[in-house]
Amino acid sequence: MQFEPETAVAEAMAVFWTKGYECTSLQDLLKATGLSKSSLYQTFGSKHTLFERCLGYYRETFTSRMAAKLEDSDSGLDFLREVLSCVAAEADARGPRRGCLLINTATEFSGRDARVAKEVSLGTGRILDVFEKAIAKAQAAAEIDTADDARTLAQFVMTTISGMRAMVKAGMSRAALEKTAAIALKAMR
Repeated sequence: MQFEPETAVAEAMAVFWTKGYECTSLQDLLKATGLSKSSLYQTFGSKHTLFERCLGYYRETFTSRMAAKLEDSDSGLDFLREVLSCVAAEADARGPRRGCLLINTATEFSGRDARVAKEVSLGTGRILDVFEKAIAKAQAAAEIDTADDARTLAQFVMTTISGMRAMVKAGMSRAALEKTAAIALKAMR
């Protein structure tokens, strides 16, 4: 069986996403990836470099899936409703309540690492782009008010989702989160 670096990145990403950068030990990464210490360092250089790769992998896989769902959606508003509903459903998920890796990282690092801040900015920018396209699609179909520009509304959606994910981690119920989602959708109409 041949070693696949992207598989190791995906496994390491899951650990960082669950535990955060600081609380993830080298042993956690070795166990998750199945690599030896020397192989991990030869392949990725350092824990920090591997973390940066994980952020890039998250950005690409997450935004690609979102963009594909938007493309398949007949309605920009239905797409946004589905995204918000999925976030609310995270309250019922088994296992750790992880939130968003990018927002978790922004909170954990608080801008003290320029390379990590750049990865977070790239990731959130790509997510905003998808939301902006969804809102523009909804505005063109008269599903969402055109009084505010699509980018501003995309930032509103991103902020709402970030807050909802934080509240999922804090233990808020799915019903309460669904009410928040409904208010957010109503605010854009």
